[in-house]
Amino acid sequence: MKELNKILDIEYPIIMAPMFLVTNTKMIIEAMNSGIAACIPALNFRTIEELENAINEIRNNTTSGGLGINLIVNKSNIKVNKQLESCVKLGVDFIITSLGNPKQVIQQCKPKGIKVFCDVAEEKYAKKVEELGADAVIAVNKNAGGHAGNLSSEELFNIISKNCNLPIISAGGVGTKQGVTEKLEIGFSGLSIGSPFIACKEAHISEKYKQACVDYGKEDIVFTTKISGTPCTVINTPYVQQTGTTQNWIEKILSKNKKLKKWVKMITYFKGMKGLENAAFSSTYKTVWCAGPSIEHTNQILPIKKIVEKFISL
Repeated sequence: MKELNKILDIEYPIIMAPMFLVTNTKMIIEAMNSGIAACIPALNFRTIEELENAINEIRNNTTSGGLGINLIVNKSNIKVNKQLESCVKLGVDFIITSLGNPKQVIQQCKPKGIKVFCDVAEEKYAKKVEELGADAVIAVNKNAGGHAGNLSSEELFNIISKNCNLPIISAGGVGTKQGVTEKLEIGFSGLSIGSPFIACKEAHISEKYKQACVDYGKEDIVFTTKISGTPCTVINTPYVQQTGTTQNWIEKILSKNKKLKKWVKMITYFKGMKGLENAAFSSTYKTVWCAGPSIEHTNQILPIKKIVEKFISL
């Protein structure tokens, strides 16, 4: 399979994964100037103008390729069409699609030479996006941060590679150079790494969020359905322990009601996202911090350049 660094013309086969609320333009610039690719969620910008300004700022401060934008492509993202239009107009290097059908993205990006990578957690979706013309799949394994998959990276690679001919990028569970080497030896074309970059100097999140990634480890990561209604990984802080990680009995009943479940899930999602935002940027008792098991290897708050060096140093 074609290596990620050749697909994107970057030095090392690594993407700094898009992290909701965490990733910012400064992080992208530092990552790209360190020889890897980097991706930022379009939803981290409140307006299309802010998104376009960020893309231009990144271009003006980097010399390599590897600039990516993450698009949520389901109906919950009402801005997706405008976001895609801006990405195509300004010519980003790649787009990562999540949570929906990437057909429209692929159709608009292909003629412009913009690569499209699609998040998948099962082989059937890998086959579907291959048929649509995707350039690679990002195999989200059970150790990923955020909305994780159900299989180990090796299980996922074996089942996808037998049913799909696209390059496969591993997502989840890697926090060391040894982890990078192991994934490449399995046969992955590259890696998408997120949680180890949370505790970086360049992030605008609260210092307590960063320090939590230093102080807690893989055994402290739990799944909660309180944020979006779908299991999502968070650090098991005292507040999370107090409030629990599952919906209460009323929410569960409403979620099963055919007429109401759509609206309950929507309310749960927006309430959960607002809670994450409040916790990420301020120091309060009500801390719900999203992270994956790979924070096990985060020992101090470092500049992006130093974090990248951990993965590429000989």
